[in-house]
Amino acid sequence: MSAPEILLMGPYPDWDMTELEAKYKVHKFYEAADKDALLSQHGANIRAIATRGELGASAALMGKLPSLEIVSCYGVGTDAIDLGYAKSNGIKVTNTPDVLTADVADLGVGLLLAAARQIPQADTYVRQGSWTKGNMGLVTRVCGKKVGIVGMGRVGVTVARRLAAFECDISYFDIAARTDLPYTFVADLTELARGCEFLIVTLSGGESTKGIVNAGVLAALGKDGIIVNISRGSTVDEDALLDVLEKGQIKAAGLDVFATEPNINARYLPLTNVVLQPHHASGTVETRQAMGKLVRDNLAAHFSGAALLTPVV
Repeated sequence: MSAPEILLMGPYPDWDMTELEAKYKVHKFYEAADKDALLSQHGANIRAIATRGELGASAALMGKLPSLEIVSCYGVGTDAIDLGYAKSNGIKVTNTPDVLTADVADLGVGLLLAAARQIPQADTYVRQGSWTKGNMGLVTRVCGKKVGIVGMGRVGVTVARRLAAFECDISYFDIAARTDLPYTFVADLTELARGCEFLIVTLSGGESTKGIVNAGVLAALGKDGIIVNISRGSTVDEDALLDVLEKGQIKAAGLDVFATEPNINARYLPLTNVVLQPHHASGTVETRQAMGKLVRDNLAAHFSGAALLTPVV
């Protein structure tokens, strides 16, 4: 029996490629000079898409693959996958939750510390010899502060647990209160921002959360506020965020995600009150190996007729 044919939307690490190419006939969509020609030649036989969260799978693409059975996503976010089309056409969708939660939460805390304690600026201060001319200015402490978490899912809960060790006063915004958590639920996002000094965004992406952290929320956070975004660039109104950063209307930001990544808005680059990361919260060897394994395990389960490990649709 011939190996199932899969369409790979973007490159995976070598350890995943070796395993995938040993078990499947892999068509590398991202390498095709003529993508339409690739789909015309092989589309009828492709039974699976292996993608990444930011690459997704559109309805238009899936519509060109009449034998498509499953989309396996390397990442938690599925907002770039047309889930409605997949569901209505009997196409299964999986993602890789849980295995990256700890690392994403770690970076969220790291970004908060970096922004509040000005760790990048301090590194530059030492390297440029400024320390020999006098002590660096004072910065902001993290311990004991009021923190608002926007979205109390897996990552939000894990961030909260880490910041509880910093003796922070934690509140959160979500679609509903969670009775299993000791933190304070605030039903209005603007009120959450007004009542805290640090705002950490851990929401899922998609239309329902697009621009939810808007100018009003940022104004409520105020000049002593710091925002951290480890969710999706779409969840924060980027123009509004840049405006308040440029005008000093909030203290700082720590960002792992952007609206137009990887080609981020050039207005960020001269700012000294923002810490920038290349959407790398899950970018550890350990987590990326676990993510790749889960992608492969979901594909293997599907083609063997077993239950999917992490179904979305």
